[in-house]
Amino acid sequence: MSDPVDKLSYDHHQHLPSDMTLRTKALESVLVEAGLVDPATIDAVIEAFETEIGPHIGAQVVAKAWSDPDFRARLLADGTAACAELGYTGEQTTHVVALENSAEVHNLVVCTLCSCYPWMLLGLPPTWYKAEPYRARSVKEPRAVLREFGIDLGEEVEVRVWDSTAEIRYLVVPERPAGTEGLDEAALAALVSRDSMIGTAFASSPNAAAGG
Repeated sequence: MSDPVDKLSYDHHQHLPSDMTLRTKALESVLVEAGLVDPATIDAVIEAFETEIGPHIGAQVVAKAWSDPDFRARLLADGTAACAELGYTGEQTTHVVALENSAEVHNLVVCTLCSCYPWMLLGLPPTWYKAEPYRARSVKEPRAVLREFGIDLGEEVEVRVWDSTAEIRYLVVPERPAGTEGLDEAALAALVSRDSMIGTAFASSPNAAAGG
C-alpha cells in the first residue's frame, strides 16, 4: 500500500477546490436566468441543511443516548423509533440502526454500492465517503483505513464494518469521552462530529472541544 494513489488521497480534511465553487455558482446563475430554478427554492434547501438537517441532529441523538440510559437502550433496539421520539423523521430515517462503539468494539460504516447514508441525521455525505477507495478498502482492510483517519486500534478491539443500503442506514454512537460526567446534553452534543457517527473518528474530549 505504498502507492499514494491507493491511500486515502482524498484526505477527509480537504476542501472543495475554489473553481468548483465558482462553477456551481455559474451553473446556478444560468438555471435561474433560464427560469428553471427558483432562487427561493435554493435558499430553502440551503437553510434546511443548515438548520433542520445535518450532523448537529445526529449529535443530539448521541448526546441523549449518553445521558439517558433508557433512551440509549431504545435507540439500540430500534433506531428509527428512538429518533422519532426526538422529532427526527423522514425518508432518510425510516430504517436507522444504531451501533455502539466501546473499548471492545469499533463500528465503521460504508456503502459499497453508492453512498447510502442517513442525511437527516448526518447532513451531506463527505466526499471521501462516496469515493471508490474508501468504499472498497473499508471492507477489505478496515484497520488500515482507520489508521489513515488517525484511529489506531489494538488487536484486542474488534472492528465491525457495516454496509449501508437503501433499506438500512447506520448511525454510530461513539464511545463517550472520559471527563464528561458533569456535562449537559448540549455540551455533550458539541463533542460529537459527523465522522465520529460514521466511525472514522472518536468523539472529541472536553478539552479539545474547548480548544484547550
